[in-house]
Amino acid sequence: MNPPKRLRTGGGGGAETPGGEREEAGREVDVSVVMPVHNASCWLDECLQAISEQDFTGSMELSVYDDASTDDSRQKVESWRTRLEARGVSVVISGHNSAQPKGVGYAKNMAISQSCGKYLCFQDADDIMSPHRVRLQYEASLLNPNALIGCRVQRLPEGSTERYTRWINTITQEQLMTQVFTSHGPTVVMPTWFCSRNWFLKVEPFDEGGKGVPEDLLFFYQSLRQGGGLSRVNQCLLVYRYHEKAATHSVTEESIWKLRVDFLQERVLSQWSGFTIWNAGKQGRKLYRCLSPANRKKVKAFCDVDENKIQKGFYTYEESKEIPRPKIPIVHYKAASAPFIVCVKLDMTGGVLEENLNALQLKEGTDYYHFN
Repeated sequence: MNPPKRLRTGGGGGAETPGGEREEAGREVDVSVVMPVHNASCWLDECLQAISEQDFTGSMELSVYDDASTDDSRQKVESWRTRLEARGVSVVISGHNSAQPKGVGYAKNMAISQSCGKYLCFQDADDIMSPHRVRLQYEASLLNPNALIGCRVQRLPEGSTERYTRWINTITQEQLMTQVFTSHGPTVVMPTWFCSRNWFLKVEPFDEGGKGVPEDLLFFYQSLRQGGGLSRVNQCLLVYRYHEKAATHSVTEESIWKLRVDFLQERVLSQWSGFTIWNAGKQGRKLYRCLSPANRKKVKAFCDVDENKIQKGFYTYEESKEIPRPKIPIVHYKAASAPFIVCVKLDMTGGVLEENLNALQLKEGTDYYHFN
């Protein structure tokens, strides 16, 4: 049987202050498990059982904010209070019952504002943490107090989003920093986040724009802007559930695309005097068109392996207001010059893309960045 945690006293009262801090004398625990809830009743028993089985021996609380659930989610969490407190996990529950939910960002901010942990463990109500999650991520966070700490995951149902799951679990520590521009989103995925409260407060609260806002990506990029680190515990510490009701499905691809392009320009292209776009096809051309005029002028060429594209000789930017229209050369990748922005889907070429990059002796994060 797992040892019980040190139980702190105090209920859900106390005055909230801006920025996620809380004024309440004598209330502080080591870790707050932060859990927004919206119509999650069917998953909560498994989720809460796992929280109660943590082998972390420090003090711990569960902070739940119910975002206008119309099922019995709040009552389900309340029904677990006695069992959780018997295991040394104190429970804070609040929420609202407005006609419409206010969104994941708002619910996370509220759950944080009513919590008192020195460290924050983010938990989605439909996921299941392993018994070691809090302990191992807490230990990692002590060593990296200004970082977002993640972990490996098991996807449920098994086999769903196979490529995405493989990417989450296998990218290297260096790639956690270099692959932040891909369409996969945060390299440390939100359901696995663990960080110090001090770091969260330094970054900013989550965006509260509501449905369709990628609050995790916005926070992730802001954390990097502030100089934050990224790290992953290389053990599977979370069962990460995939289903059609997940909030991530409400975010449009185009809103993610614009954020990615802007961050790429800010972090990488602003440092380069010229570069090549690797892919003369649809995605490469779309990236070119979405760049600022100053960065479009830095594009020396498109490169590709497709002889049909290469034989065209150049790409004409027909939408340009410049006369004559800009014409960008299309060359074979062996004739192109670094640095590159690679607009070819990861893990979709049977290793050919990786072999080509290696053959040119290019270093990721210096000579090229992945964008797709």
